Amino acid sequence: MFSAAKKAYRNWTNQWLFQLRDAEPGEVFLKQRRVFIMPTKAGLAFGATLVVLFIGSVNYTLSLGFVLTFLIASCGVVDMHLTFRNMAHLYLRAGQALPVFAGEEAQFELHLINRYKYGRYAIWLGFIGDGIAPLEQAADIAPNATGAVNLHVASSQRGWLRAPRVRLQTRFPLGLLRAWSYWLPDAKALVYPYPEEYAPPLPMLGLESQDGQGQAGHEDFAGVRAYQAGDSMKQLAWRQIARIDVQDGGALVTKHFEGGAKSELRLDFAQLPRTMDLEMRLSRMTRWVLEAEQQGLPYSFRLGDTEFAAALGPAHQSACLRALALYEGH
Repeated sequence: MFSAAKKAYRNWTNQWLFQLRDAEPGEVFLKQRRVFIMPTKAGLAFGATLVVLFIGSVNYTLSLGFVLTFLIASCGVVDMHLTFRNMAHLYLRAGQALPVFAGEEAQFELHLINRYKYGRYAIWLGFIGDGIAPLEQAADIAPNATGAVNLHVASSQRGWLRAPRVRLQTRFPLGLLRAWSYWLPDAKALVYPYPEEYAPPLPMLGLESQDGQGQAGHEDFAGVRAYQAGDSMKQLAWRQIARIDVQDGGALVTKHFEGGAKSELRLDFAQLPRTMDLEMRLSRMTRWVLEAEQQGLPYSFRLGDTEFAAALGPAHQSACLRALALYEGH
């Protein structure tokens, strides 16, 4: 009970003192009230040294001691101004986050925009939160320029992974003070199910061919026909294509075979054993999608109410993997 009250108090303090916000869409401006500054350990030692110098100068009435003390103190004041200015008045914007498979690290692209005539140097950015490794990356932003930083966070389960809170901090130029701010970008990465490592072979179905386009019976060559979406690269008639200028309107052609059986690849979630765990079935479907794309085999896809006709290519693969990642059935 005490720990829960302490955590609630700390959260309230963070919200009020450090102005922690929810996810902020679009471009974010770091105004002065969002930037905090405190002395570092080196800065505390610097301040203690100034106190000793000042006391010594007073006790011994050392004119040069006063000069040295106030000269060093003025350097500290200038450093305070430069450290705060290095962080304040930055513009922040979240970039794209590419999909990953569960267990991989999601990468979030963050943009720092400097619309002033002076540069920003040694600004460190890193995700913060429970269970997040404190890995930071530094960025230098030239005057009137934009810098990009890619931050990584581990993904553990499929679905949408929202970007954690970002802490920006700098000790530039002397390291006597640390200025920092917090930002929660409105960004998320899609996490696909983890592909099963030792999945069974693809569920090929042997059907009677009605159009003479089967994979079996390739010995009975019957000519060429116009290319259709989903045709394997191995079936393209390369000799005829070499004589055609595709840029002038010529069409790709595919070898045509008579007879044989047609091999159809159907990836149907309902056909998997119901005794399997849900995540395991999704992992198997993910592996089959990747293998079908790798082998160049057109495949149909069915997952609950989501159904795609037989096709092949990056768009078809992305649609299937997205459906697997966001599936909420049983």
